[in-house]
Amino acid sequence: MHEGNQALRIGILTVSDACSRGEREDRSGETIEEWCLAEGHVVAVRATVPDQTESIVPLLLQWADGGEVDVILTTGGTGFGPRDVTPEATRSIMDRDASGLAEAVRRMGEAATPFAVLSRGLMGARGSALVANLPGSPGGVRDGLQVLAPIIRHVSGLLHGRETRHRPS
Repeated sequence: MHEGNQALRIGILTVSDACSRGEREDRSGETIEEWCLAEGHVVAVRATVPDQTESIVPLLLQWADGGEVDVILTTGGTGFGPRDVTPEATRSIMDRDASGLAEAVRRMGEAATPFAVLSRGLMGARGSALVANLPGSPGGVRDGLQVLAPIIRHVSGLLHGRETRHRPS
């Protein structure tokens, strides 16, 4: 069996003080959800939490360890603001790092803005779940999804121990 067009179960975690308080619309989370639907993926779970490690870590653990998702896409909390702690929270739960994916997302964003390199987002795996930190802006999310789209099913297949092709179709 190979990855083909298999639907993935996606968890969307928006990390934002303002969105968690209902003061701002979650446009980045919506961007991810629209992408999931367009790509044929299933949004298995979705949540919004404040920029606090103690709010982020339990959900990442529950989703990754609970077997309800293949991929967790976070948005927000990846910059240099004093409350931007998503990368640190993510690092604390990851089994394996995928720094090449995170660097590819930053490179993609650089075409639109030199500030893309300021994103500290991480990507990696916990068990069989891919965890990817995307920036908190819809544009940054789109850049990240553009990088992930052609390889996300392949990565998920590898993490689940399925036979995969090693050439793009």
